[in-house]
Amino acid sequence: MTTDRVATEQPGTARNASEREAREVAEAARQTEWTRPSFAKKLYLGDFDLSLIYPQPRPAADDTARGEEFLARLKAYCETLDGLRIEREDRIPDEYLRGFAELGVFGIKIPTKYGGLGLPMLYYGQALMLVASVHPSVSALVSAHQSIGVPEPVKMFGTDDQKERFLPRCAAGAVTAFLLTEPDVGSDPARMASTATLTEDGTAYLLDGVKLWTTNGVIAELVVVMARVPEHDGEPGGISAFVVEADTPGITVENRNSFMGLRGIENGVTRFHQVRVPVENRLGREGHGLRIALTTLNTGRLSLPAICTAAAKWCLKIAREWSAERVQWGRPVGRHAAVAEKISFIAATTFALEAVFDLSARLADAGSKDIRIEAALAKLWASEMAWQIADELVQIRGGRGYETADSAAARGERAVPAEQILRDLRINRIFEGSTEIMHLLIAREAVDAHLSAAGDLASADAGLQAKARAAVNASGFYAKWLPQLAVGKGTVPRSYGEFGPLAKHLRYVERSSRKLARQTFYGMGRWQAKLEYRQGFLARIVDIGAELFAMAASCSRAAMLRADDPVRGESAYELAEVFCEQARLRVDHLFEQLWSNTDDSDRQLAQQVLDGSHTWLEAGIVDPSEGTGPWIAQWQPGESAADDVSRRYR
Repeated sequence: MTTDRVATEQPGTARNASEREAREVAEAARQTEWTRPSFAKKLYLGDFDLSLIYPQPRPAADDTARGEEFLARLKAYCETLDGLRIEREDRIPDEYLRGFAELGVFGIKIPTKYGGLGLPMLYYGQALMLVASVHPSVSALVSAHQSIGVPEPVKMFGTDDQKERFLPRCAAGAVTAFLLTEPDVGSDPARMASTATLTEDGTAYLLDGVKLWTTNGVIAELVVVMARVPEHDGEPGGISAFVVEADTPGITVENRNSFMGLRGIENGVTRFHQVRVPVENRLGREGHGLRIALTTLNTGRLSLPAICTAAAKWCLKIAREWSAERVQWGRPVGRHAAVAEKISFIAATTFALEAVFDLSARLADAGSKDIRIEAALAKLWASEMAWQIADELVQIRGGRGYETADSAAARGERAVPAEQILRDLRINRIFEGSTEIMHLLIAREAVDAHLSAAGDLASADAGLQAKARAAVNASGFYAKWLPQLAVGKGTVPRSYGEFGPLAKHLRYVERSSRKLARQTFYGMGRWQAKLEYRQGFLARIVDIGAELFAMAASCSRAAMLRADDPVRGESAYELAEVFCEQARLRVDHLFEQLWSNTDDSDRQLAQQVLDGSHTWLEAGIVDPSEGTGPWIAQWQPGESAADDVSRRYR
């Protein structure tokens, strides 16, 4: 009999981590190498290289044939399903899941040698659009299973043995989940409390901790768990990834969470108490778990632009039908300018959403480009724009937009779930990296060249001598780089004549790309090491790049469609033209806000609020949440699982 090591850290209690340690953990997990070209990275550096996204890569003929055949079967099945039933019952019926499994939905991207369909990201995304149009909870389940659940990290980082053991089960319909977030740990992995302690004989890890918001965790057969391995035998340990059988003794699903949207989602709280996990189930090396998670997310994030595109398409359909039929003041409401403006925004942005997803997926499938920034931009931009589209749909439909579909049906009207799509889409601004976190993540990648050139100038811990040396080195970089953005060859945009009326928008993107790089340099020069704290500035830098990326994607897709189908291509040009006009206004406004804003006043007021200076403003209300529990649930040391469940969840 072997005895097991005792973890040096109390599981379930968030670790204390300094700001510097948190930054170091996040930085260590970053993929710092750039071995392949990136359109978006060059865009932020003032180098608009259209050749990286046009002509767009195309899938192989065999993939196209198999993908179209699969989508046809999936569409026919989806047309038999009732999304409102999912909404009413708060569950995805088991027979629906069995049907998806029989079609191969759970193995769309899994290679055929392991029982999957082996289809490209492009067709996976289109499949997500179809299932999302039944009910977004279905696409959330499929995405959590296949984009970030067991299949993707095992396919990318698993051993041959792990692939043989796990992938066929996943392809056959074994639902999986990804467990990272904890009750007191969100986007700061340095504070992760869950531990995986190696046994004395070195054959297994003992997993302890609590994971929150485990999408699919309530019904999963397999889960990927991130946990901290304590130092042992001279090994540093660190955050590591494990594939765990959900029926292993010691695992308890303690709560099925409920949310404002995604009513059918199987999301819960999962506790691990001395759960024995064979060492053969560790993915990669110890300490590489966070890197595995972030790398998986690079392409996993593309599921959200696909889901957002599906929602936008549905919103466009409903807005068009309603605005053409509903008559007010003698004409259809869509003929009134106030509503027409909204319809134009919805139509143009829906085209751009599909263009952004389509381009990103094609780049991911081709594999010749590094798309980590493109995928992050697609997720960020799509989640924000789709939310605006759904909000405009509710406004267009007025009271019927606010009324539930079941209520409308009870009155004998068409059951249109407009308010539901608004609720369902809201999570996408939080899923897989909130908008605020995505701004910081993309900004870190976008300004990487500046940080590398600045060296110790951008370090808050460097001394004066180190900063002086760094200043000399940085001056050499900027002496060559900066003039290229202001004068000389390359500062006059190309003609892009082959794009016809869209050429002027591509010239605008090229000019704005150089302007964006200059503004980033000015911010770096002004704030140096404190730039990371100017989050409003960085967010606007990122948002400008996102809009430029969407404009370039829209023009590229329109040209591709025109080449394939002149009739549809003409329509695409009209949509792209209006979208670019709208996006240019947003970009111009963001540029103005870089240096003319209320950021300093906002920070000052926020600090005053946090210090309690304005609590009098909260008088005159009652707070229904008072006395309902702690702000952040904690597993109390020494408390049994049963006691904790009774105290917090039952």
